[in-house]
Amino acid sequence: MIKIRELLRNKWFRFGWVFLIYLLWMIWVGSWWLLLLAPVIFDIYITKKVHWAFWKKRGVEKQSKAVEWIDALIFAVVAATLIRIFLFEAYTIPTSSMEKTMLVGDYLFVSKVAYGPKLPNTPLAVPFTHHTLPFTQSTKAYSELIHWPYKRIGGLSKIKRSDIVVFNFPAGDTVIMGSENPDYLSQLRGQAHIYRQSEAGRGNIISEADAFKTVRDYMHQRMKIITRPVDKRENYIKRCVGMPGDTLEIRHGQLYVNGLVSDDAEGVQYDYDIQTNGTKFNEKRLKENVGISYDDMQVEAYSARFPLTKAMVEKIKTFPNVVSCRKLEEQGENPAIFPYSPDYPWNVDNFGPLYVPKKGDQVTLNLTNLPLYERIIGTYEANRLEVRDSVIYINGLPAGHYTFQMDYYWMMGDNRHRSADSRFWGFVPEDHVVGKASFIWLSLDKDRSFLGKIRWNRLFRFVH
Repeated sequence: MIKIRELLRNKWFRFGWVFLIYLLWMIWVGSWWLLLLAPVIFDIYITKKVHWAFWKKRGVEKQSKAVEWIDALIFAVVAATLIRIFLFEAYTIPTSSMEKTMLVGDYLFVSKVAYGPKLPNTPLAVPFTHHTLPFTQSTKAYSELIHWPYKRIGGLSKIKRSDIVVFNFPAGDTVIMGSENPDYLSQLRGQAHIYRQSEAGRGNIISEADAFKTVRDYMHQRMKIITRPVDKRENYIKRCVGMPGDTLEIRHGQLYVNGLVSDDAEGVQYDYDIQTNGTKFNEKRLKENVGISYDDMQVEAYSARFPLTKAMVEKIKTFPNVVSCRKLEEQGENPAIFPYSPDYPWNVDNFGPLYVPKKGDQVTLNLTNLPLYERIIGTYEANRLEVRDSVIYINGLPAGHYTFQMDYYWMMGDNRHRSADSRFWGFVPEDHVVGKASFIWLSLDKDRSFLGKIRWNRLFRFVH
């Protein structure tokens, strides 16, 4: 026993184990640059020339309480940061876009190892923050003095169709401070459309490009507009319904993948028009028996509009005052729908067909399909894209084709009529994927109080 204790205290033995663990971690990360830290580990355990724990007094067996607290705090920050980057991170569901699969008030862990941890693009950041310092409106919580390129290390699996995925918001690269929702590009397109209409009313016909430039210049002069790196954009959670290489289409609200009907997950819901005999709904009964939140109860004298799953529809039909229950469908072109072109008069219920780009695949480019891929080419894959005299130029050269450098995904919310998802802002690049929603550890219902807020049936559940 004494020999084992002596072995465990031996500096060479301790150094060997620590360095072995560090070497395995370095191989996982895949960066031999980390070998530069090997001398530091050697000095900590063997030579001890540098006083790395500078907050401690050398040669003192018993440190003060303050030093012990500092020691514990530094260890906790380092450990938590490594866990957050490489293993898992805690998130909460703020909106109803994924109901009834994920509910507002669900607290969950998102696995980083599921698809492989993505190394941070901006490693210099305040611990336990995302993009803004707490209690401030606009103070950045990170520095861009160091910027690392996209790198994802080995994971347990690949993204699969129907996975619930957390990702950095693709349209969140440019942000209007104090007015972040809807996103900058949506506001810009909307204001440009209004500007063109108002000028047309005065007899002035303005091109879309000129209207876009005029409104953009106006916004940049009068608003605080910033850009954010990929890893500091807002986190979104949606279901992956389209894989790289898939062709998607939505017809009358039904999703088709590669020409086949895509089975809806159990929690997928659509808006329904409910006609009644004039008798009012009992809101408490709707909440308790059907599962409709108070925020979703749009009730008038003889009708109501509720987001419902198939199972909820059957429950609603049993109400004695319900005369009819009809699934709603958006009609006509929706200018807020991707890719925002009159060549694609789509809406949330009738969309596509649309090809989801796959790394290495090549697409023929023309002015008609350019709106589908221009953000991929110019923003996500950082090329200089221009159109001059009806000719497409990429990095200064005429381009009739383009080969995709990354895989892309199509994400949609399970609350199909109340989700701002890929139908509104397009593809999700692979370098935006954060992790997989894995485990719900707490769920709170904001419509209730005290212990009644806890949804006991959702605690400690794996996400499917």
